[in-house]
Amino acid sequence: MTTAKDARRVSLLLGLLFGLAGMGSSSAAIALPMVADEFDISVGFAAWTISGYVLLLAVATPVYGRVSDLVGVRIPLLFGVGLMTLGALGAAVATSFELLLVARLLQGAGAAAVPTLGVALLSARYDGEVRGLALGRLAAIAAAISCIGPLVGGVVEHAFGWRAVMALPILGVVVLPLIWKAIAGGGSGARLDVIGAVLVALTSAGLIMLVQSPSTGLAVAVVGAVLLLLGTPLVARRVQRHPHGFLPASVVRNGTVVRSAVAGASIPAAWFALLIGVPAALVAEGWAAWEVGLLMVPSAVVALLMPRATAWLLERRGGPGTLVLAALVAAGSMLAAALATALAWPVVVGIAVVLLTFAFGLGQPAMIASVGDAVHADVRGAALGVATLVFLVGGSVGSAVVAGLGEVIGIPQSMVVLALLPLLGIVVMGPEVRRERAARSAAEPSAQSQ
Repeated sequence: MTTAKDARRVSLLLGLLFGLAGMGSSSAAIALPMVADEFDISVGFAAWTISGYVLLLAVATPVYGRVSDLVGVRIPLLFGVGLMTLGALGAAVATSFELLLVARLLQGAGAAAVPTLGVALLSARYDGEVRGLALGRLAAIAAAISCIGPLVGGVVEHAFGWRAVMALPILGVVVLPLIWKAIAGGGSGARLDVIGAVLVALTSAGLIMLVQSPSTGLAVAVVGAVLLLLGTPLVARRVQRHPHGFLPASVVRNGTVVRSAVAGASIPAAWFALLIGVPAALVAEGWAAWEVGLLMVPSAVVALLMPRATAWLLERRGGPGTLVLAALVAAGSMLAAALATALAWPVVVGIAVVLLTFAFGLGQPAMIASVGDAVHADVRGAALGVATLVFLVGGSVGSAVVAGLGEVIGIPQSMVVLALLPLLGIVVMGPEVRRERAARSAAEPSAQSQ
């Protein structure tokens, strides 16, 4: 059964599952001050529970996509949800910060299965307009649940403590049986480049460690620098020797793919920075965790309205133009959030979060549209996987910057630094916007002549 009714049910359930994975960061962010108090560490150091989660989410995302090519969706999705549940349980009972961090890494590695395989399942199961609506519904439900994560986390923390907040993604095991029959099996037999995946993971980890080192010490900075300096040439060499491996050469050498991914990554960098920076700043001003969560409720409404707005903008501006708009809104939102947190203006903070939700809702679809149109169908899946990897690493960089620099120069100042990333994204996308405009201008006379 692949009717519109079936698509609505399956996409809603997958959106719920995706949202629960997203709550692994959005709800956990609200508990960082309590985690810091529990283990007698700084909030910046406690933020490793977010940075590590998002990093594993980023790196494992394309891995699940490749594994699904080999064995189908069912087995990797079951494994991912199981690992996410195990990590959530481990985080809830951790007796030390080190155990908590390991559990969060496992949780992120498991959660990575959901966005990749959810999109793959809907794309394979439905066609045409039904598929488009299903994908839009998946994104909207996931974003809305992620947005209310701080409120849910605040309420749960107030009633049961921070450990219960860490356990929230366990609810994913309740959703999985409801969509089990819709999960297709099979697989094309594609091979997984394990060495390439490991090299990319270590290099990405080096970047995150280096960025967050101001709050974690010289040793972390040295390890991060070594991983980054050694990993970058090794990744480049792997791409050269294995052009069809984890990072396909035809994808990473495509200028449009690289520029779109870099510009797109600046938006989750801003988003995850707010998830950490806003709660930390307002809790320091005496706000309760659930009160901070209330600021996110309007953004959940915006998230539910985003699919139609995104479709309208993509039709009129194209992927590059919409991505530039998203980056511009993200930069303005970060500057507004920096000012509002510095002066303790909660209303302005709420407005900044709503605007950034708008930017986030535009950013990933615009990046996907830009990348998808720039490559051949044979490597489109790999290109989207690479772009998604960079997109999610951007989120990890954002959380690391606001946690690391926030310990040294203050959270508002670190937000100002992060506002520069979307502005850089606008500059990077300049050639793509001009090319898109030229193509549209050339197409208009042909359409009018017909």
